[in-house]
Amino acid sequence: MLIPTAGLRCALAALLLSASRLIAPSTASAQGTAAPRLMRAGDVDTVPLRETGIRIAYGRDSLQFGELRLPAGATSTHRAPIAIVIHGGCWYSPYASVRNSAPLADALAQHGVATWNVEYRRYNNPGGGWTGTFRDVADGADYVRMLAKQYPLDTTRIVLAGHSAGGHLALWLASRRSLERSSPLFGGTPLPVRGVVSVGGIADLREFYGRERNTCGNPAVESLLGGTPDSVPARLRDASPIERLPLGVPTVHIAGDRDFIAPVAVREAYVTAAKARGDSAHVVTIVGDGHFEAMTPYKAAGRAVIDAIRRLLDLPPDHR
Repeated sequence: MLIPTAGLRCALAALLLSASRLIAPSTASAQGTAAPRLMRAGDVDTVPLRETGIRIAYGRDSLQFGELRLPAGATSTHRAPIAIVIHGGCWYSPYASVRNSAPLADALAQHGVATWNVEYRRYNNPGGGWTGTFRDVADGADYVRMLAKQYPLDTTRIVLAGHSAGGHLALWLASRRSLERSSPLFGGTPLPVRGVVSVGGIADLREFYGRERNTCGNPAVESLLGGTPDSVPARLRDASPIERLPLGVPTVHIAGDRDFIAPVAVREAYVTAAKARGDSAHVVTIVGDGHFEAMTPYKAAGRAVIDAIRRLLDLPPDHR
């Protein structure tokens, strides 16, 4: 149940083997004692950072910026692969910011991967929602071309990584190139990517709409789309990753078995649909971890995320 065993891409086989070693009950669970408290968004925000990154604007709005972090050894002759990192927070600004994804971005830079940690307008920000939230992450991702003119970045090796609502946006970014020209979300020139690591990501907006009040506590999906899924079907088709299949790139869906925002069954349902449409897609589930452990580099789920990103970038295992 925890890791699919059929049809694995060889590029991800080592990742899944490594992850399977992590998927084991905690000592407390095995002994029948109470499981430890799950991490919350605020806990991730307090994880110490080694580097704050270089803050660079990709647009004119105060929320249109990213944080660039470069790994040691990146030079004009040894350009670094890139992970474009997108934070979550139910597409709602009070819940999360780039600080919530900074620990992952910082850790990746320590493991040989340049990171572009993108901030964007949420639905409650002026200009956010439909279509500003989507346009922001698209413009932020496209801005990597500009960054590569000044910094040693390898634009042929890019992975998208997003957490929760940011996982939705990362999966959506991978689908941009197949948008119809008539779509309000069409625009820009997407860079090719090696794959997507969805960290407790929301891959099916219609499915999540039925659970949003118990998870986000607010009308998240209809606020993002400007209407309920049934009332704006064209927007749903353009915006929901499961509606945009096939994405045409590998996807890895990582979270703990105690993630109740992106439950195992929901992630597996997306992977089943993706494989049926010809995509390579896999679930990695870490027993005992929840939704925010996967964004915390010193947790098992967080280490699995780093490993997945490195392997999609064809980097050798890093056992630090």
